[in-house]
Amino acid sequence: MTRSVLAELDAVLCIARRGSFTAAALELGMSTTSLSNAVAKLERRLGIRLFNRTTRSVSITDAGKAFVERVAPAMTDIHDAMLAAQSLQAIPSGTLRINAFASAAREVMEPLIFSFMQRYPQVHVDLVTEGKLVDIVADGFDLGLRPVDLVPSDMIALSLGLHRSNAVVASPAFLRTHGKPMVPADLYRFRCIRARLPNHALLRWRFEKDGNAVQIDVQGSITLDEPSLVRLAAQNGLGLGYIMEADVREDIAAGRLARVLEDWTPPLAPLALYYPGRKHPPAAFSAFIKAAREFANG
Repeated sequence: MTRSVLAELDAVLCIARRGSFTAAALELGMSTTSLSNAVAKLERRLGIRLFNRTTRSVSITDAGKAFVERVAPAMTDIHDAMLAAQSLQAIPSGTLRINAFASAAREVMEPLIFSFMQRYPQVHVDLVTEGKLVDIVADGFDLGLRPVDLVPSDMIALSLGLHRSNAVVASPAFLRTHGKPMVPADLYRFRCIRARLPNHALLRWRFEKDGNAVQIDVQGSITLDEPSLVRLAAQNGLGLGYIMEADVREDIAAGRLARVLEDWTPPLAPLALYYPGRKHPPAAFSAFIKAAREFANG
């Protein structure tokens, strides 16, 4: 079986699984035109139509469904055999796909991912950040990175043990002029930097102390949808900002920002890498898990 036939079969199986040429093309890392050409080539080779497609939709034909049901188990065996062979290689290589919240990725980028890439330069890391939970198996990822309390129960989780919390910060000049909030309710008297979530809802600031949890719908003269912009706005005295402590740790240490209400922002759930069980993980995957365990153990 030639490599092109394997690619054509993978294309058909991916489209059948995702129900979309666009989604399958993204997962396979190819253009929709190339994907369509691969399917058309296999259809000519087989002499049957596998999909009915228009500019707006795609559906699998009866012949295509029967073909996929027969081919899918065989392709799984072929890929398992290839992974088993790759797991024996001396030097890890290939692509490692990771899905993460952007804030989580920022926390591990330098100490874990950059360090791993320097150690294994032949591994290509494909890191995708998004503000929603995804099915890492269905979307073709090797690993996910999320707070441990958001990891699906059917996944293997590796806690990275990082201290995490939110922080309310402002520039020293802002606090000298306007004073400091002492309890969350004081925030209603202060100009704040509002943040918009990926689902377009406004972030409500969450606090907790001695078992008392409160949420504050702050007001202010600016609304931003990127934490790095909230940090910049706070540095420039536009108001109080609510942001991950890890994102402003260096600013606090350098005196560019000052933290308030620290006793109302307790630790958050630690970050965890998670992944499905694999019989024959590639060497790159195994090497990354080993590096993550070393990182977690300090």
